[in-house]
Amino acid sequence: MENFVYQNPTKILFGRGMEEHVGEETASYSKKVLLHYGGGSIKSSGLYDRITASLKKAGVEWVELAGVKPNPRLSLVYEGIKLVKENNLGLILAVGGGSVIDSAKAIAMGAVIDGDVWDFYLGKGEPKAALPIGTVLTIPAAGSEASTGTVITNEDGWFKRAVNSELIYPRFSILNPELAFSLPKFQVACGVTDIMAHLMERYFTNVTHVAFMDRMLEAAMKTLICQAPIVLEEPHNYDAWAELMWTGTIAHNNLLNTGRVGDWASHDIEHEISGIYDIAHGAGLAIVFPAWMKYVYKHDINRFAQWAIRVWNVDMDVFDPERVARLGIERMEAFFRSMGLATRLADAGITGERIDEMASKATDGNTRRFGNFVPLDKDAVKKILLLAEK
Repeated sequence: MENFVYQNPTKILFGRGMEEHVGEETASYSKKVLLHYGGGSIKSSGLYDRITASLKKAGVEWVELAGVKPNPRLSLVYEGIKLVKENNLGLILAVGGGSVIDSAKAIAMGAVIDGDVWDFYLGKGEPKAALPIGTVLTIPAAGSEASTGTVITNEDGWFKRAVNSELIYPRFSILNPELAFSLPKFQVACGVTDIMAHLMERYFTNVTHVAFMDRMLEAAMKTLICQAPIVLEEPHNYDAWAELMWTGTIAHNNLLNTGRVGDWASHDIEHEISGIYDIAHGAGLAIVFPAWMKYVYKHDINRFAQWAIRVWNVDMDVFDPERVARLGIERMEAFFRSMGLATRLADAGITGERIDEMASKATDGNTRRFGNFVPLDKDAVKKILLLAEK
């Protein structure tokens, strides 16, 4: 097990009706905020009215910025930075899923600098400050409500890049499982896959003697496998949604990577797919992860066999652990497909004609390798994408 320091400052307000406390939580940081959200769903559901009523009651003024899309755009981030600076706003309140929260985090970093926030995403320096962020979560998926991460897409070249900084932990996040009741099944499936991917990125590690966290990660994965079919069939099942929503937060709040080094190559590869083709992040991960696993599993067959046995209930075969590992991968793919997701690029309507471009972008023209379990160069990324093709 590796040395680690763990600290997560995000205050979680979990349960029915907790969004009614958003005004008092917000007011403790600022009385003038940017209210950031996506489309019209928060208005049609009545959530917008409840949020604004709570803000009014607490004496909080707000400026609105709607229009966040899946794979949030840098152009809207720039618009948000401009609004914050012009109106001297003191907090970004994100109401929505991971895309809205990631956009809010980018605005929070950009609003306190004179330069270009995109430089942080290019690795040209690190943020030294950020405005506080609060969230009201409506889609369990990205875990951004209690994480250090933000991912933004730059329309100029369609580059999708990430920043991680402890400065952008949300100060508070409100999680009411009822807010997910109206999600379309496709969004539910993508969210479950995103959460599963966060767990698997951490699970596949070269660090030894991490048995406790292995067990916690396995329990979280099995919770998803159990609860996902329930919420898909019973969208108003509060208890199933509560299990799923809390799993999504814990999966990405950095607790489960303590003492270990995760991989994260699959996320980097998927960013190139969704950056170019604008598919949902979870949908892209359902395609990339099986291909990545088929490419790397022989690096540590025992870990893959352990995962297959403990998570997917594959029978142990001490004489053929490779078969056990492959059966685990097959069962994971079947799980993704059972939720209606594609596990091949072709099934998602994506041809292989831009595979070389994606591999080149992911590796900065083959000048860098990424992934900690098995470091990948451009040729390796191409092979993984070809495995994902058909």
